[in-house]
Amino acid sequence: MKLSIVIPALDASATLAATLLSLGDACDVLVVDGGSRDDTIPIAARRGVRVLHAQKGRGSQLAAGAANARGEWLLFLHADTCLEPSWKTTVSSFIENASNAERAAVFRFELDHQSAEARRLEAMVDWRVRRLGLPYGDQGLLIHRDFYHSIGGFRPIPIMEDVDLVLRIGRRRLVVLPIAARTSSKRWLERGWLLRSAQNIFCLALYFAGVPARLISRVYH
Repeated sequence: MKLSIVIPALDASATLAATLLSLGDACDVLVVDGGSRDDTIPIAARRGVRVLHAQKGRGSQLAAGAANARGEWLLFLHADTCLEPSWKTTVSSFIENASNAERAAVFRFELDHQSAEARRLEAMVDWRVRRLGLPYGDQGLLIHRDFYHSIGGFRPIPIMEDVDLVLRIGRRRLVVLPIAARTSSKRWLERGWLLRSAQNIFCLALYFAGVPARLISRVYH
């Protein structure tokens, strides 16, 4: 089996069905639940995907999913993110290229909201990824199992687990695929475009300043 898709979830019933539907008939899909109290697990079960239970926290859930995946390649995806219909062709091309065995790929960031604020945020993320090599988890992550383990995999930290792993991958070993990962704009709509973006930047600054992840998590939430 070539590919396993790992989706960490917690009370994700509002978005999970669409995410799973966007994957089509993918071979090995694992929804790693962190203790949902809504219909997350029944939704996953109806789609016929595997459901794992792990300690709450995206880092812990992603690590558990990777440990239980069956594929040679791992695709980590958030439960509120949908991929374009042509994603399989692009991912297959990346996987079949032997030179990518020690590289990783992410998708292009896109929001599901038709507003100028959404387009500006997408442009900012594009700049951050291409100039700084810092994609977040909502862009997905495609990586060979052996490479993933060689750099230590996801660490069981409550926040910034995506940045932590990407920094170990390194900018020069990171590829942006020409496929959109369309993420729910709910978080920005609830807190405001400016406030939510400022909060993300502040948390990133705290991380680089060496502030413990558990304290950053308090600020984020």
